[in-house]
Amino acid sequence: MPDLPPPFTTLAAPHRVGAVVEGSEFLAFAERADTPEAALASLAALRARYPDATHHCWAYRVGALYRFSDDGEPGGTAGAPILRAVEGQGVDHVMVVVVRYFGGVKLGTGGLVRAYGGTAAECLRTAPRETVRPRVTLSVSVPFEHLSPLYHLLGSFDTERGEEAYTASGVTLPVGVYPEEAEAFAAALRDATRGAAGVDL
Repeated sequence: MPDLPPPFTTLAAPHRVGAVVEGSEFLAFAERADTPEAALASLAALRARYPDATHHCWAYRVGALYRFSDDGEPGGTAGAPILRAVEGQGVDHVMVVVVRYFGGVKLGTGGLVRAYGGTAAECLRTAPRETVRPRVTLSVSVPFEHLSPLYHLLGSFDTERGEEAYTASGVTLPVGVYPEEAEAFAAALRDATRGAAGVDL
């Protein structure tokens, strides 16, 4: 069986919080991002939604990949504190953008670090979370006369069904199962179809 990445905790839904610090408004937005491209797409959407903001500072982590940006704030005062908030909250596959509207009072480097890092951390702390457990994909082939047992098993195990492909003799489809259930699912399917089903890891 292939080596799978470990489970990780991410956001179950997009979340936002706001704070006003010395007249400046900070709006933190956090959401799940499974690729760097998805993270940057959410940044682009927020830039379009808040085009008049003074800064759009951000950080993402997707497994071993991460990036951050101060977007014009003094170096190290925005993007890095946001990334530290992501790491401190123990979440992964996450993009956080903190939008700032300047309020006329300069906060200094310490004030900026606290404002950006604190707003990001509060956003992540209060966001709904979920644990994602990677699955293995089985390639399942079943003759037409055994489709009913297959569909029954797909419902009784916690599976993710891929797209069905029809052949002359039956149906093939990818089925995602948790690693610890792969052998049991394969055995149950072979039993239910009297050995007629094919299952490849």
